[in-house]
Amino acid sequence: MRPKRQRLMLVLLGVLFVSAAVGASLMALNEELDVFRSPTQVVEEGFDTGKRFRIGGLVEDGTVEREGIVTRFDVTDGAHSVTVAYDKILPDLFREGQGIIALGELNAQGQFVAQEVLAKHDENYMPPEVADALKKSGHFKPDSGSEGSN
Repeated sequence: MRPKRQRLMLVLLGVLFVSAAVGASLMALNEELDVFRSPTQVVEEGFDTGKRFRIGGLVEDGTVEREGIVTRFDVTDGAHSVTVAYDKILPDLFREGQGIIALGELNAQGQFVAQEVLAKHDENYMPPEVADALKKSGHFKPDSGSEGSN
């Protein structure tokens, strides 16, 4: 009877240990996950200030302003716009009307403060998240890029 009890305890400890490891891994993964939001989702649903996420869309024409090293511009999905502030060097392919994805967080004023800005790499590609957001808002133009093309 005693060996069965010892085996049962070892199995239970093993299950407990594996469960704790899986739980810790999932928590760590969840904290590092950068979700994607379109400007419409940010405006309509909101997002917590100071929580990192990705936003994507087209750089709205006439909105790029440079103040010293800070560049501000609006990202739109055709329905709503969000102002983005970025204080580093922008990618060479960055321009008005260009599809971009920015990684950062909202500040208390509702402005998106970007830590990284990625521009599409050629005229035939648009990040799938941006293309999907533009399609949902009814503003996707196939000539401005097609998802998944290289």
